[in-house]
Amino acid sequence: MAIDFTKYIASVPDYPEKGVIFRDISPLMADGEAFHAATDQIVKYAKDKGVEMIVGPEARGFIVGCPVAYELGVGFAPARKEGKLPRATVKASYDLEYGTSSLYLHKDAIKPGQRVLVTDDLLATGGTIGATIKLVEDLGGVVVGTAFLIELEALHGRDQLKGYDVFSLMTY
Repeated sequence: MAIDFTKYIASVPDYPEKGVIFRDISPLMADGEAFHAATDQIVKYAKDKGVEMIVGPEARGFIVGCPVAYELGVGFAPARKEGKLPRATVKASYDLEYGTSSLYLHKDAIKPGQRVLVTDDLLATGGTIGATIKLVEDLGGVVVGTAFLIELEALHGRDQLKGYDVFSLMTY
């Protein structure tokens, strides 16, 4: 029996600002059976892609990517904000609504030719994931797919990921 994952997403109107509906994954994470089932679906997708490494951006990408990496028996590399990684890094910047931000990945996190899955909780505008993909590719990795719990279709993040395979458990 398939689980309707949308039943485990809390929709919070006017957060963080008026007119926005925030999709909260906390209830999904709090339900062991639902979280396990969601992870299993991403694991199946990753197995079909021959994934050798998982990369997830700070911080909810860790929540999605780490259990997938564990189930696959592969490594996980965190893409972090400035000043959070202690060794030599590569950097990728991306646009925000009002300015820019950057993500960093350890220079030795990805081996050339390594098959990588990029994971996050949510695909919105695609900026964060685009920067994460750039980090992986700058290190010679091959992004074989991207996986999300939720995709917000109205924000057209998929358009920023043309040429990459996108897997989403739920769309809003």
